[in-house]
Formats: sequence, structure tokens, C-alpha cells
Amino acid sequence: MTPDFLATLLPPDLAPWMAASLIISAAFTSALTAGLGIGGGVLLLGIMAFLVPAAALVPLHGVVQIGSNAGRTWLMRRHVHAGIVLPFATGALAGAFAGGSLALQLPPALLNLALGLFILYAVWGRWPAMRRTGVWLGGILISFLSMFVGATGPLVAAVMKTQALDRQRHMATFSACMTLQHGLKIAAFGFFGFRFGPWLPLLLTMVAAGFIGTWLGERWLAGRADEGFHKVLNWLLTAMALQLLWQGLTH
Repeated sequence: MTPDFLATLLPPDLAPWMAASLIISAAFTSALTAGLGIGGGVLLLGIMAFLVPAAALVPLHGVVQIGSNAGRTWLMRRHVHAGIVLPFATGALAGAFAGGSLALQLPPALLNLALGLFILYAVWGRWPAMRRTGVWLGGILISFLSMFVGATGPLVAAVMKTQALDRQRHMATFSACMTLQHGLKIAAFGFFGFRFGPWLPLLLTMVAAGFIGTWLGERWLAGRADEGFHKVLNWLLTAMALQLLWQGLTH
């Protein structure tokens, strides 16, 4: 393939090295999530924040994340708890479209500030517990927030944690809720005018890289996490968040 042909597959103003970094990051963070059970989605969000425009960050991150979550949901579909997914989906529908009507109108500096604060809380904060009767409300609030900050997996996990599910049902139901949330997010951004077309070749490649990363993570990294690694990851995310806050305050 010639350089000119490759350039036609990339969005405007995105250099080939940036595209390669995004693809590698999709595989790496998927491997971390699959093998170590840590927040690969938040890490990918932080990396993407430095490589794609602020207004495109959350919708593009949603497309990449739906690939891994949808595959996991399909494989574990027999264990999905419909009594949790259905009320969550009802709330998520309202939250996604309410947030989508605002997200594309916010200036990049404000989005960077929101993202930086969210990453700091995702790393160091304590997530509130939600009862079963609050699942639909959780769907509204979490999906609304997801339109601005993207990686709300820790909040969805907090909802799942209160439902006393066994490991398989927890993972299957969590993946189903995340698939629905990302799907509604993508639909809302498309409805309110975001153009996914120029990004499609890159997004498909990132989704494929994520599948490969998941496969590798499950086979090579499972059970090898240690406390030191988690500390390094937390401080890496913190540094990313502080940089985003600086960009938001100085632009």
C-alpha cells in the first residue's frame, strides 16, 4: 500500500504514528482488562485523550469498547441476569439521549476538565453502592455521565456489586449493561450529528486489535497482577488526568 492510499483510510489531521498508537493501545488495554481485571477502559480513554480531538473522544472510545463487551456478552449470554439488564437499559436510554444533546455543544477545555476530574475519581475515589430498586436510576445517571467522560465501567461495576451475583453472572450482566450503554451512546452521538464515517477504518482496526488483546490477556496475563503493578497504573492515570486538567485550564 502506498502512503497516499493509507492516508485516505485515516481521519483528517491524524498522523499515521497516532493511528498506530491507538491500535496498539486498544490491544494493550484489552489485554490488561481480560488478564488482570483492571480498568483498561479508563487507561485507553486517557491515552486517546492525547491523540484525538476532545469532541470526538467519547464517541470513538464507545465504539472501541462496545467491541470487547459485546463479544464477552455473547459468549456468556446464558448467565446474563435480565432482571437487572432491563431496568438498567430503560434508564440508560433516557440518560444517553439527555447527555448527548449537551455533550457535542461543550467546549474542548470543559470536556478536558471533566475527563481529568473523572479519571482522578476513578483511580482514587470510592464509588457509591446502589440497591436493586435503584438500577434504573443508576442507568440514567451513569449513562448521562458516560456521554461526557466515557469510561464509566467502575460505576456500572458498583451497581453490579450490590446485586450479590456469582462470578459468571456478575461478568455476563456487567458486560451486557456496558454493551447497551455504549450502543446507546453511539446512537445518541450519531443522532445529534457526530460523523463516525471518517473514523470507521481506524475504529474497525482498533476493535479487531481489542479482540486480539482480550485473547492474549486471558491466556498470558490471567492471575499475574500484583500490588506494585496496580500502583504504577494508578499513578500513570493520575499523571494523565493532571495533564488534561492543565490543558483545560490553560486553553
